[in-house]
Amino acid sequence: MIEMKEVYKKYSNGVVAANGLNVKIDKGEFVYVVGPSGAGKSTFIKMMYREEKPTSGEILINGTSLPKLKNRKVPLLRRQIGVVFQDFKLLPRLSVYENVAFALEVIEEPTENIRPRVTEVLELVGLKHKARMLPTELSGGEQQRVSIARSIVNRPQVVIADEPTGNLDPETSMGIMNVLEQINEMGTTIVMATHNKDIVNRNRHRVIAIEGGLIVRDELEGGYGYEI
Repeated sequence: MIEMKEVYKKYSNGVVAANGLNVKIDKGEFVYVVGPSGAGKSTFIKMMYREEKPTSGEILINGTSLPKLKNRKVPLLRRQIGVVFQDFKLLPRLSVYENVAFALEVIEEPTENIRPRVTEVLELVGLKHKARMLPTELSGGEQQRVSIARSIVNRPQVVIADEPTGNLDPETSMGIMNVLEQINEMGTTIVMATHNKDIVNRNRHRVIAIEGGLIVRDELEGGYGYEI
Protein backbone atom coordinates (compact mmCIF):
# COMPACT_ATOMS: atom_id res chain seq x y z
CA MET A 1 0.00 0.00 0.00
CA ILE A 2 2.81 2.43 0.97
CA GLU A 3 6.47 2.17 0.07
CA MET A 4 9.46 4.48 0.51
CA LYS A 5 12.75 3.77 -1.26
CA GLU A 6 15.91 5.68 -0.30
CA VAL A 7 13.92 8.79 0.57
CA TYR A 8 15.89 11.93 1.47
CA LYS A 9 14.49 15.29 2.52
CA LYS A 10 16.72 18.30 3.13
CA TYR A 11 15.13 21.66 3.87
CA SER A 12 16.50 24.99 2.66
CA ASN A 13 17.84 25.74 6.17
CA GLY A 14 20.06 22.66 5.94
CA VAL A 15 17.99 20.42 8.23
CA VAL A 16 17.91 16.79 7.04
CA ALA A 17 14.50 15.39 8.04
CA ALA A 18 14.73 12.15 6.05
CA ASN A 19 18.07 10.45 5.58
CA GLY A 20 17.54 7.43 3.35
CA LEU A 21 14.18 6.05 4.47
CA ASN A 22 13.17 2.57 3.31
CA VAL A 23 9.85 1.18 4.49
CA LYS A 24 6.87 -0.87 3.30
CA ILE A 25 3.40 -0.71 4.83
CA ASP A 26 0.91 -3.33 3.71
CA LYS A 27 -2.82 -2.93 3.11
CA GLY A 28 -4.79 -3.11 6.36
CA GLU A 29 -1.86 -2.45 8.71
CA PHE A 30 -2.06 -0.10 11.69
CA VAL A 31 1.29 1.64 12.15
CA TYR A 32 2.46 4.08 14.82
CA VAL A 33 5.23 6.53 13.94
CA VAL A 34 7.11 7.61 17.07
CA GLY A 35 10.27 9.46 18.02
CA PRO A 36 11.53 12.55 19.84
CA SER A 37 10.56 16.07 18.74
CA GLY A 38 12.43 17.15 15.62
CA ALA A 39 13.19 13.54 14.65
CA GLY A 40 11.46 13.75 11.26
CA LYS A 41 8.05 12.25 12.09
CA SER A 42 6.03 15.14 10.66
CA THR A 43 8.05 15.15 7.45
CA PHE A 44 7.58 11.38 7.16
CA ILE A 45 3.81 11.82 7.51
CA LYS A 46 3.51 14.89 5.25
CA MET A 47 5.41 13.21 2.43
CA MET A 48 2.76 10.47 2.40
CA TYR A 49 0.04 12.88 1.32
CA ARG A 50 2.30 15.13 -0.76
CA GLU A 51 2.25 18.09 1.63
CA GLU A 52 6.04 17.81 1.32
CA LYS A 53 8.07 16.40 -1.56
CA PRO A 54 11.28 14.43 -0.97
CA THR A 55 14.59 15.86 -2.17
CA SER A 56 15.27 12.46 -3.72
CA GLY A 57 14.00 8.90 -3.59
CA GLU A 58 10.69 7.21 -4.36
CA ILE A 59 7.39 7.18 -2.47
CA LEU A 60 4.59 4.95 -3.74
CA ILE A 61 0.98 4.97 -2.53
CA ASN A 62 -0.95 2.07 -4.00
CA GLY A 63 1.42 2.08 -6.98
CA THR A 64 1.30 5.84 -7.60
CA SER A 65 4.65 7.67 -7.52
CA LEU A 66 4.21 10.78 -5.35
CA PRO A 67 7.42 12.61 -6.36
CA LYS A 68 6.50 12.26 -10.05
CA LEU A 69 2.85 13.21 -9.55
CA LYS A 70 1.86 16.44 -11.29
CA ASN A 71 0.47 19.11 -8.96
CA ARG A 72 -2.90 19.10 -10.72
CA LYS A 73 -3.27 15.39 -9.86
CA VAL A 74 -2.59 15.80 -6.12
CA PRO A 75 -6.32 16.34 -5.32
CA LEU A 76 -7.06 13.04 -7.05
CA LEU A 77 -4.43 11.31 -4.90
CA ARG A 78 -5.97 12.75 -1.75
CA ARG A 79 -9.28 11.11 -2.57
CA GLN A 80 -7.50 7.83 -1.76
CA ILE A 81 -6.04 9.22 1.47
CA GLY A 82 -7.86 10.50 4.55
CA VAL A 83 -5.89 12.90 6.75
CA VAL A 84 -6.65 13.61 10.43
CA PHE A 85 -4.91 16.59 12.05
CA GLN A 86 -4.18 17.46 15.67
CA ASP A 87 -6.10 20.75 15.41
CA PHE A 88 -9.18 19.31 13.63
CA LYS A 89 -9.28 21.93 10.80
CA LEU A 90 -13.08 22.06 10.75
CA LEU A 91 -14.94 24.88 9.00
CA PRO A 92 -16.41 26.89 11.91
CA ARG A 93 -19.50 28.20 10.12
CA LEU A 94 -20.59 24.80 8.84
CA SER A 95 -22.50 22.23 10.87
CA VAL A 96 -21.13 18.78 11.66
CA TYR A 97 -23.10 17.36 8.75
CA GLU A 98 -21.95 20.11 6.37
CA ASN A 99 -18.28 19.71 7.35
CA VAL A 100 -18.37 16.03 6.48
CA ALA A 101 -20.51 16.51 3.35
CA PHE A 102 -18.09 19.17 2.09
CA ALA A 103 -15.42 16.48 1.58
CA LEU A 104 -17.76 14.79 -0.91
CA GLU A 105 -18.99 17.98 -2.53
CA VAL A 106 -15.47 19.09 -3.49
CA ILE A 107 -14.91 15.84 -5.40
CA GLU A 108 -18.31 16.29 -7.08
CA GLU A 109 -19.91 13.20 -5.59
CA PRO A 110 -23.49 12.82 -6.89
CA THR A 111 -25.93 14.58 -4.54
CA GLU A 112 -28.01 11.45 -3.94
CA ASN A 113 -24.95 9.65 -2.52
CA ILE A 114 -23.95 12.35 -0.04
CA ARG A 115 -26.67 12.07 2.63
CA PRO A 116 -26.43 8.28 3.14
CA ARG A 117 -22.62 8.37 3.19
CA VAL A 118 -22.46 11.24 5.69
CA THR A 119 -25.11 9.63 7.90
CA GLU A 120 -23.18 6.34 7.81
CA VAL A 121 -19.87 7.81 8.99
CA LEU A 122 -21.46 10.06 11.62
CA GLU A 123 -23.11 6.97 13.04
CA LEU A 124 -19.76 5.17 13.02
CA VAL A 125 -18.10 7.93 15.07
CA GLY A 126 -21.13 8.28 17.38
CA LEU A 127 -22.22 11.78 16.32
CA LYS A 128 -25.31 11.22 14.20
CA HIS A 129 -27.39 12.96 16.89
CA LYS A 130 -25.20 16.09 16.69
CA ALA A 131 -25.26 16.48 12.90
CA ARG A 132 -26.79 19.98 13.01
CA MET A 133 -24.46 21.42 15.64
CA LEU A 134 -21.58 23.78 14.89
CA PRO A 135 -17.99 22.80 15.79
CA THR A 136 -17.95 25.42 18.57
CA GLU A 137 -20.81 23.57 20.27
CA LEU A 138 -18.78 20.36 20.52
CA SER A 139 -16.07 19.16 22.88
CA GLY A 140 -12.51 18.65 21.60
CA GLY A 141 -13.05 14.91 21.35
CA GLU A 142 -16.27 15.37 19.40
CA GLN A 143 -14.55 17.77 17.01
CA GLN A 144 -11.85 15.19 16.39
CA ARG A 145 -14.53 12.58 15.69
CA VAL A 146 -15.99 14.92 13.07
CA SER A 147 -12.50 15.29 11.59
CA ILE A 148 -12.19 11.49 11.41
CA ALA A 149 -15.65 11.18 9.83
CA ARG A 150 -14.66 13.74 7.21
CA SER A 151 -11.42 11.86 6.49
CA ILE A 152 -13.19 8.54 5.81
CA VAL A 153 -16.43 9.65 4.14
CA ASN A 154 -14.97 9.14 0.65
CA ARG A 155 -13.84 5.65 1.66
CA PRO A 156 -10.07 6.14 1.38
CA GLN A 157 -7.72 3.19 1.37
CA VAL A 158 -5.33 4.93 3.78
CA VAL A 159 -5.91 7.20 6.78
CA ILE A 160 -2.92 9.28 7.91
CA ALA A 161 -3.33 10.69 11.41
CA ASP A 162 -0.87 13.34 12.61
CA GLU A 163 -1.00 13.49 16.44
CA PRO A 164 -4.81 12.99 16.45
CA THR A 165 -4.97 12.81 20.26
CA GLY A 166 -2.39 15.55 20.92
CA ASN A 167 -4.89 18.09 22.30
CA LEU A 168 -7.15 15.64 24.13
CA ASP A 169 -7.37 14.26 27.66
CA PRO A 170 -6.55 10.56 28.25
CA GLU A 171 -10.14 9.32 28.38
CA THR A 172 -11.13 11.19 25.22
CA SER A 173 -7.96 9.97 23.51
CA MET A 174 -8.95 6.37 24.14
CA GLY A 175 -12.35 7.06 22.61
CA ILE A 176 -10.65 8.39 19.47
CA MET A 177 -8.45 5.30 19.37
CA ASN A 178 -11.53 3.07 19.54
CA VAL A 179 -12.87 4.81 16.44
CA LEU A 180 -9.55 4.42 14.58
CA GLU A 181 -9.42 0.73 15.58
CA GLN A 182 -12.90 0.21 14.13
CA ILE A 183 -11.89 1.88 10.87
CA ASN A 184 -8.78 -0.31 10.70
CA GLU A 185 -10.84 -3.45 11.32
CA MET A 186 -12.92 -2.50 8.25
CA GLY A 187 -9.74 -2.86 6.15
CA THR A 188 -8.39 0.70 6.04
CA THR A 189 -4.64 1.15 6.44
CA ILE A 190 -3.80 3.58 9.25
CA VAL A 191 -0.52 5.41 9.80
CA MET A 192 -0.49 7.47 13.00
CA ALA A 193 2.24 9.79 14.30
CA THR A 194 2.00 10.14 18.06
CA HIS A 195 3.76 11.16 21.27
CA ASN A 196 1.20 9.31 23.38
CA LYS A 197 3.11 6.60 25.20
CA ASP A 198 0.04 5.12 26.91
CA ILE A 199 -1.86 4.64 23.64
CA VAL A 200 1.07 2.93 21.90
CA ASN A 201 1.69 0.63 24.85
CA ARG A 202 -1.99 -0.22 25.38
CA ASN A 203 -3.20 -0.57 21.77
CA ARG A 204 -0.34 -2.65 20.36
CA HIS A 205 0.45 -2.35 16.66
CA ARG A 206 3.52 -2.05 14.46
CA VAL A 207 5.85 0.74 15.63
CA ILE A 208 8.24 2.67 13.39
CA ALA A 209 10.64 4.83 15.40
CA ILE A 210 12.40 7.74 13.68
CA GLU A 211 15.44 9.61 15.00
CA GLY A 212 17.54 12.09 13.06
CA GLY A 213 15.65 11.30 9.86
CA LEU A 214 16.44 7.57 10.14
CA ILE A 215 14.25 4.60 10.96
CA VAL A 216 15.97 3.21 14.05
CA ARG A 217 13.33 0.64 15.02
CA ASP A 218 10.56 -1.18 13.16
CA GLU A 219 8.76 -3.86 15.13
CA LEU A 220 5.39 -5.58 15.16
CA GLU A 221 3.37 -5.20 18.36
CA GLY A 222 6.01 -2.74 19.57
CA GLY A 223 6.02 -0.39 22.55
CA TYR A 224 6.61 3.35 22.64
CA GLY A 225 10.22 3.07 23.79
CA TYR A 226 10.80 6.68 24.88
CA GLU A 227 10.56 8.50 28.18
CA ILE A 228 8.26 11.53 28.05
